[in-house]
Amino acid sequence: MGMVLNRPLEKRLGELGGDFALGPLASVPLYSGGPVQTEQLILVAWQRRPDGFQLHMGVEPEKAASLLADGDAHLRAYFGYAGWGAGQLKKELKSHTWIIADAPRDLFDKPGDKSLWRTVLSAEGAEWRLLADEPDDPAEN
Repeated sequence: MGMVLNRPLEKRLGELGGDFALGPLASVPLYSGGPVQTEQLILVAWQRRPDGFQLHMGVEPEKAASLLADGDAHLRAYFGYAGWGAGQLKKELKSHTWIIADAPRDLFDKPGDKSLWRTVLSAEGAEWRLLADEPDDPAEN
């Protein structure tokens, strides 16, 4: 299970109404987390640690509100997630379908938009920076 980190929906949880409208999570940004179960809302929190960050996926709203109140956590809400069948991801990794990169310590401080992919990929070296800097439309090359 994974989350797409760079597809903001330009909305906040409070815009969904219900308990979120006036509650402590109203200002939490919404993202499209992936193509699987796109109607499912998943709360994700992260806390800074000396060696990086601790990630909490599938946080209950009460726990998310508590983490926010403590002041040391950041939160995003995702509709859907990315998923793979048994052995699918392992096969994709073996065939080099994915670019493996270390998550920057400040990953969640960076804008969670289309530029995030380019930023992380550029940090992997000159070869990847060249790919990251290519225009989305090859006709603009």
